[in-house]
Amino acid sequence: MQAEIITIGTELLLGQIVDTNAAYLAKELAAIGFNVFRTTTIGDNQDRISNAVRRALDDCDIVITSGGIGPTVDDKTRDAVAAATGRDLVFDQSLFDDIRTFFEKRGLVLGENNPRQAFIPHDATAIRNPVGTAPGFIVKQGSRYVISLPGVPRELYHLMEHLVLPFIHREFGLETVISMRVLRTAGTGESNIDRLVADLEESDNPTVGLSAHPGAVDIRVTAKAKDAITAQQLLDDMETQLRARLGDMIYGLDDVSIEEVVVNMLLERGLTLVILETNTGGTLACRLTAVPHGFEILAGSLIASLPRAVGYLLKKTDHRHSVSAGTAEILADKIREAAGADIGMAIVGDEDPDAGPYGGVTGSTYFGLSRQDLTESQHIQLGGISEEGRTRIINSGLSILRNWLLN
Repeated sequence: MQAEIITIGTELLLGQIVDTNAAYLAKELAAIGFNVFRTTTIGDNQDRISNAVRRALDDCDIVITSGGIGPTVDDKTRDAVAAATGRDLVFDQSLFDDIRTFFEKRGLVLGENNPRQAFIPHDATAIRNPVGTAPGFIVKQGSRYVISLPGVPRELYHLMEHLVLPFIHREFGLETVISMRVLRTAGTGESNIDRLVADLEESDNPTVGLSAHPGAVDIRVTAKAKDAITAQQLLDDMETQLRARLGDMIYGLDDVSIEEVVVNMLLERGLTLVILETNTGGTLACRLTAVPHGFEILAGSLIASLPRAVGYLLKKTDHRHSVSAGTAEILADKIREAAGADIGMAIVGDEDPDAGPYGGVTGSTYFGLSRQDLTESQHIQLGGISEEGRTRIINSGLSILRNWLLN
């Protein structure tokens, strides 16, 4: 079974809003056995939306649109779907009553344009929206369906989960289940992981694919089966094979982050951490403290240039200190002593904007680690202060800290 997702809004094409709805819808459709044939993004133009819906109905069993059903003149989806399916728009009094009640309960004034939202294509099935003012609708065109949903993510998620997915299950008598699992790694390159699991990437069911991010690689495993139990068994078997190849490179599954894993490891061991950051500018501290209970493990954080960190911790005025393993180890040890923490970590890297990714020059960053009577350092060939550079550096640093705790 095929589906197409059409997300609508000029703001998406201008890059003013990141389109998260398409990814959400694709994931939900895949989970119930639909192959997403195509995703399309269109601005607020009725003719273009209408043409896209017609094309999608030629190719797919289900077409889901997101956005363009608000009250303003640039909300064109209702008119476009009606035109694409050869229907007139009709006023639904019950939908208008819902909209009016929504406003009254919140002490809001109903606008002159809000009644527009109560118009849906003739013979369409209304999708009532208890969490917003934009009702959706379902148009059946022969054996195929157009399902139009609001663009506000919270509303779309609610309607999809509570009304649309049950409708699709009923109408299509779904038997195939598609389940997905993501094995997450950090601090190692995509080519290295590919070298270790290349033959598994040739599997037909479950399928295995790699998705690279700055300083991290996700391994996506997708299984098809007639029931959820069989699909989960296929995932379990493939995960076992992947773990046998990759071992501790895998830090977690699905939505877990590397910082969550590190925070929980420190909490379980009753350890505190103090951090010195130069070129990463506090990125590590921010990510750790964004995790629940992250503040509990953090004994302190110092953000400074390398010369100032040397002056503050080593009481030296010589500004000729360069990025090096020895400097990182010494600073990690000194900041641990100063904070009375169990572990000190110093991230010492090139602060030159041109030293990191896309700057034209390969930089260097050293991670110094210190516990009582033990210091060591690790080096990555990456520096600079760009956002992507910092993300790569911190993902590598978190992986190094995790492995240090494991060992």
